[in-house]
Amino acid sequence: MYRDTNTRSIVKGISWRFMATTTTILIVYVFFGRLDLAIAAGLLETVLKVGFYWAHERAWFKIKWGRQKIEPFNLWFTGLPLSGKTTIADSVFIELKKIDIPIERLDSKDVRDLIPNVGFTREDRNRHMHRIGHLIKTLQNNSVSTVASFVSPYKESRKAIRKMVQNNIVVYIKADIETCKQRDTQGKYEKALKGEYQNFTGVNDIYEEPQHAEIIIDTDNTSVEDATQQIVKFIKKKYIK
Repeated sequence: MYRDTNTRSIVKGISWRFMATTTTILIVYVFFGRLDLAIAAGLLETVLKVGFYWAHERAWFKIKWGRQKIEPFNLWFTGLPLSGKTTIADSVFIELKKIDIPIERLDSKDVRDLIPNVGFTREDRNRHMHRIGHLIKTLQNNSVSTVASFVSPYKESRKAIRKMVQNNIVVYIKADIETCKQRDTQGKYEKALKGEYQNFTGVNDIYEEPQHAEIIIDTDNTSVEDATQQIVKFIKKKYIK
């Protein structure tokens, strides 16, 4: 796959302008038989068209009619560990990037790598969610939407996120815990059952299901492709018309 560089685009623009000016010169010369008049007309046409184009663009820049502002939104993926949050969120992010809107991807693992000493108690997690909320709010202040995937097992932290950010869409990735265990290639659930992991959601810590999720995806019955299509369709209908 190739794309034009800025230099190539500039050269193409100059070559097209040269061809257009040459055409004008030839037309004037054919009708009047004067090369000096033809060249003068070609140069005058070039100067006037560049000037008119600039004025035209500046005028439309100030006109708000016909413009649609895309309000930044936050897709908040929540669910049990290994329910499919990250996989579906990644797929949705890729599709939304194609629309060419300012958007960023936030995932619990990546953020915890940046803030490594965050604990897993209820208080630690709620405090951590407030940090994420402030980060999303900052991005939204710069018109950047977000696709965020976090277990976020507690209703109070999800409620705090909803209050902190605008256009928050909770996507509950629902999956039976036995299904999550089958997907666990790293043995995290097994270690939690043995007591090696404390405060592990779904084993020795509670997951409080969202009661007001805008979208619910049951990954026991829904493929990644279908889930992605459903979520992207929701976003396009509500925020990108």
